[in-house]
Amino acid sequence: MIPVRPDSPILSLFSGVAGLELGLEAAGLGKPVGFYEHWTPAQEVLSRRFPDVPIHGDIDGLAHFHGATMVTAGFPCTDLSQAGRTRGLDGLASGLVRRVLQVLKSSRPEWVLIENVPNMLRLGRGNAMTEITETLQEAGYNWAYRVIDSRSFGLPQRRRRVYLLASASADPATVLFRSDVPSARADGAAVGAWRDAFGFYWTEGNRGLGWAVDAVPTLKGSTTVSIPSPPAVWLPRAAPGRRVVRLSITAAERLQGLPAGWTDPAPARDRWKLVGNAVSVPAATWIGAGLLSPPPPSSVDALDRSPRPTDAPWPIAAHRIEGKTWHVHVSEWPLPPVGPERHLSTVLRKHGCEPLSHRATRGFRDRLLRSSLGYPEAFMRDLDDHVASTVR
Repeated sequence: MIPVRPDSPILSLFSGVAGLELGLEAAGLGKPVGFYEHWTPAQEVLSRRFPDVPIHGDIDGLAHFHGATMVTAGFPCTDLSQAGRTRGLDGLASGLVRRVLQVLKSSRPEWVLIENVPNMLRLGRGNAMTEITETLQEAGYNWAYRVIDSRSFGLPQRRRRVYLLASASADPATVLFRSDVPSARADGAAVGAWRDAFGFYWTEGNRGLGWAVDAVPTLKGSTTVSIPSPPAVWLPRAAPGRRVVRLSITAAERLQGLPAGWTDPAPARDRWKLVGNAVSVPAATWIGAGLLSPPPPSSVDALDRSPRPTDAPWPIAAHRIEGKTWHVHVSEWPLPPVGPERHLSTVLRKHGCEPLSHRATRGFRDRLLRSSLGYPEAFMRDLDDHVASTVR
């Protein structure tokens, strides 16, 4: 496999705040030659952070790939996520990726990198994944994908995403499966996790908590209201009144691997949605490093893999080469979780949090009390104390 040249032109589609492109640049690849992003708040971030890169606007105007060697596409998950509309690629938002697939047939970049939610592997028996991979195959691409947890890169956010890499001539399996370090404990936490911070969705409480040890559950970008609803965190060792908190927007940026203040150019009311929709920067950096210095093609022969039957459910990792599709038996952890901000309490201490409001805490507690969900007794005691201490 010939490594990607550092100066290879990259075209960014569904750019958001350029998490993918930031990660690729950190690995040693160049800045993108153009962005396709229709939402004005995201355009404001892009124009400030990449003043010399043109922004083309809506993807409907895409006719070619501007001579790019690589195309990136973290397309909308609105119709694919469990919390979304679940219409698959027939939805107006997620279905926009079909425009990209259509252009692939006439304008063939060497590399395509796609990111989305794991539910695309299950929704409608994986119809979205089937359509995307079959289109890539018809266009002459080899492809590989892997579900990756962002915690593998030292980010205390439990964020599982599908990264699909396709190539017109190389085997992308050498990039996505070049390392595997299973790092999940029996309780779902990352190996080495502390037990001083527990993330949860305070907007839930009826059917689930999103409970996460030394991490927050997945940051979401679905809110469009002025007062956002990011995950809350229980800090059992903190002082009374500070044991149930909501992370700051800066802390959320860091949980995506974005530089602190990256989304400052956008209106405050939109920053949570921008961060929640972003791609985790270190994941893209790891992929970029593999593109620049891939293992030899012979490394694929050492993979633990088995043929994937056509009608089988989509696994967490697979690849297709020379007309054969393989189920690859790897974990969601390419690397062991390390780094200076791998612990949630560290991120909150450095980048800020504030007590969850009385109303929000009381509503969550009352829903939880009416539910049949399990939770630590100390958690409920601290919820009660927080409700009492924040009453006005």
